Amino acid sequence: MIAPRYQEIPSAQIPVAQTKDGSVTVRVIAGKALGAKAVIETRTPIIYLHFTLQAGASSVQSVPKKYNAFTYVLDGSGLFGTEQERGEDEQMVIFAPDGEKVAIANPADATQPLDLLLIAGVPLNRPVVRYGPFVMNTEAEILQAIGGISRVTFQMDNVQMNHAQLMRSIELIRMQMSPLLND
Repeated sequence: MIAPRYQEIPSAQIPVAQTKDGSVTVRVIAGKALGAKAVIETRTPIIYLHFTLQAGASSVQSVPKKYNAFTYVLDGSGLFGTEQERGEDEQMVIFAPDGEKVAIANPADATQPLDLLLIAGVPLNRPVVRYGPFVMNTEAEILQAIGGISRVTFQMDNVQMNHAQLMRSIELIRMQMSPLLND
């Protein structure tokens, strides 16, 4: 397993790019779009973009041929891919892995902006096993993760128990000494 790693990137530091006419805006969380590059480092190369397209706007995003790509529509209704398939609020649209670009568009007659996430990456082609908050490749890895949490919890319980015993001991000493201190 790989050790976990955290990157503190405030929202204000996420690069934002826009077309010259302002009809397409993208927040570049991972990858590249409209000339902007993400500041987040990923172990596995991915694309994670938050697009907003005004009515009548369209965009074509480069996606390496070996990537799988999908979009999740946050708000609005759009047209996706070369077939101009429609995607609505809270729907996922999966792009065919047959090219190196994906097309997204907000129809000219749209009554609101199209807000979506475009996510793409190299397929892992590995089994996925999940249990509770854990996602691993095998059941043995899940059991190992649960065992690690159990050990930490047991250690924390011991620390808390020792702390409680210490606090009781201090209270007993205070009670025994209070008559002596009051004299």
